[in-house]
Amino acid sequence: MNRLITITLCLIALAYAAACAALFVFQRSFIYYPQPSRVDTPLIRVPTGSDDGVTVQASVREHVGTLAVVYFGGNAEDVSQDLQPLSEAFPDHALYLLHYRGFGRSGGKPTEEAIQRDALALFDLAHQKHANVIAIGRSLGTGVAVRLVLVTPYDSLQELAVRQFPYFPVRWLIADKFESWKYVPQVKAPAHLIMAEHDEVIPRASTEQLFSRFAKGSATLSVIPGVSHNTVMQHPGYLRMLGSTP
Repeated sequence: MNRLITITLCLIALAYAAACAALFVFQRSFIYYPQPSRVDTPLIRVPTGSDDGVTVQASVREHVGTLAVVYFGGNAEDVSQDLQPLSEAFPDHALYLLHYRGFGRSGGKPTEEAIQRDALALFDLAHQKHANVIAIGRSLGTGVAVRLVLVTPYDSLQELAVRQFPYFPVRWLIADKFESWKYVPQVKAPAHLIMAEHDEVIPRASTEQLFSRFAKGSATLSVIPGVSHNTVMQHPGYLRMLGSTP
């Protein structure tokens, strides 16, 4: 009997170890869901400065003037589809929408490090032409945005993963943590956080925790009623709320 128990426990331990290994190896398949471009848009190549041979693209709407918006989408978002609605929300702004690596017209594979580097390159490119640049992040992209409009934001992607996989040592396994809270003290520009009332992906507590980390008076939090994580952009007040961003 003792031998049977020992063998059973060993098998359970091996199965658990195998599951942890699989979670570690395939973790990015749980984070990123690359989407092809479904809309033909004007494109520019993002000067990433890397020598890996990967081409990173951004959908653009050129506009002469000092105003621009740089947009970073969600983990399963085709940003080419966002160009038209953002054009309506920001008629006086130039628009730059990043295609993450592996998404849309960009090559390569997405990682936190690569996305952050590409995002900064796109922001710098926009800022060279326009003095006043707003960065808008949606879901995953809220961990990328710098000058901030954060739509359905989270405090830490790592903590969301811990909630989703409570029986695994996620903090030891996860490579792309997207710990937004770490960067809040560095934010000097005003921030606007937009939350979906019935967000089933990003817990309300995570958004509110991120909001609480901003200096008092430097950020505002808006709640769009009656919408979920994936329907927030369909609310008739969504674009109006984006367009009213200072």
